[in-house]
Amino acid sequence: MRTAFFRALHNIAAQDHRVTLVVGDLGFGVVEPFAEAFPERFLNVGVAEQNMTGVAAGLALMGRTVFTYSIANFPTLRCLEQIRNDICYHKASVKIIAVGGGFSYGSLGMTHHATEDIAIMRALPEMTVVAPGDPVETEAATAAITALRGPCYLRLGRAGEPVVHKNPVEFRLGKALQLRDGADLTIMTTGAMLHTAVQVADALATKGCECRVLSMHTIKPFDSEAVIRAASETRALITIEEHSLIGGLGSCVAEVLAESNCPHVPFKRIGLDSHFASVVGSQSYLRNHCGLSVDSILGTVNAVLESVRTSQDL
Repeated sequence: MRTAFFRALHNIAAQDHRVTLVVGDLGFGVVEPFAEAFPERFLNVGVAEQNMTGVAAGLALMGRTVFTYSIANFPTLRCLEQIRNDICYHKASVKIIAVGGGFSYGSLGMTHHATEDIAIMRALPEMTVVAPGDPVETEAATAAITALRGPCYLRLGRAGEPVVHKNPVEFRLGKALQLRDGADLTIMTTGAMLHTAVQVADALATKGCECRVLSMHTIKPFDSEAVIRAASETRALITIEEHSLIGGLGSCVAEVLAESNCPHVPFKRIGLDSHFASVVGSQSYLRNHCGLSVDSILGTVNAVLESVRTSQDL
């Protein structure tokens, strides 16, 4: 995803002289091509994320479209007051790019685990929150947030996320992408768990369970209509996210279901409990530890489906 983002950003900057990149003294291997091509639109402010955010807001208020970039929590939590007061309050066109959503930097410990960021960023007025599911969605999302005036948050994986979409997508902010269709179950996911969700759906299909798979790449504004259709047309709903169960995708879906008139449907959130990871390791290791492996998710989904079958038999 990181590579796809910078490829898209470079192409956009070549056409739009307003596009500016501000970084916090990292990512040299990926930011250097941009810095070399557009030196007058690249700024490294050092390890000073609050300053990075304030500078970005000032540049945006002077007419630039500014991208800030850093690892996981650093361009968000470390400078949250500046994001709220300088960017959101002024509706400044700053695009906050966080690389390493979830456990991407798992081996560096909880300081580098971005597991509450969606909840925090979606609570901010004026903020658009986007978490693409693969490199194809990432390139499309980069173009979309550039065109959108105002604050945006783009949550990326670190590197190596597989391509899920084999063809270009019709990407629109606030509109889910459907990868599979089926009437038995809807699986909704956001961010880099998309490949896992498709693997789960493929495994269920071998047992005769046809799943609808939705990539909920935009958390705010949220595609409530896609949720209501799924609740009306399939027998159960599952959300999968590499994020806290509080305030993320599952919470968005629960809010829609609670306030809509759609029929009652069994619903299960799969994500991270509200505590810090007590172990360190690779992203895959931490996903396994926290119940986000394909096998763990299949066990949870099968329990939901069995409950649905039991209730229908009564």
